[in-house]
Amino acid sequence: MSLKIRLARGGAKKRPFYRVVVANVRSPRDGRYIEKVGTYNPMLASDHPDRLRLNEERIQYWLGVGAEPTDRLARFFGDRKLIPMPTAANNPQKAQPKKKAQERLKEQTAAVEAEKKAAEEVKQAAEEAKRAAAEEAKKASEIVEAEAPAEEKTETPVEEVSSSEEAASPVEELATSAEETTPVAEEEKKPAE
Repeated sequence: MSLKIRLARGGAKKRPFYRVVVANVRSPRDGRYIEKVGTYNPMLASDHPDRLRLNEERIQYWLGVGAEPTDRLARFFGDRKLIPMPTAANNPQKAQPKKKAQERLKEQTAAVEAEKKAAEEVKQAAEEAKRAAAEEAKKASEIVEAEAPAEEKTETPVEEVSSSEEAASPVEELATSAEETTPVAEEEKKPAE
């Protein structure tokens, strides 16, 4: 006769209450049992002392006889250090999403990667613009520095030219004065007519 330590449901509708019982594997869930070894009330807070009451002495006896706890009770017993904590069952194939979910996941990851790439491109473009602006500023400052000595050089020939213009200017002055006097004479002739 194989034995199980399991939960037998009691309580009202939408208000569960469980008895922790030792029962034959073949007996119904809420049916005949050999011994009641505790209670479990999931309606109480998780830190409430009456949420899980166990007769640890009797549980140790039944575990020694060969009774096996259900998964849920094995975790409860592991918390109480009655047995070593069971390892979580792992079935990676069952945990994988189905085809449609995988397709949606791929689309979402592709969209996220595209957004990241776009953001990186924007950042790179901004950095390149900053670099270009900095280079242009350097070039402009170099040009200004280069033009400053050039302006000094151009100013000196201008002075030389101006001295040559001064030499030529008396001739030009005579020519301009002659031109100025000629229209005056023409103006005088017009009223005479």
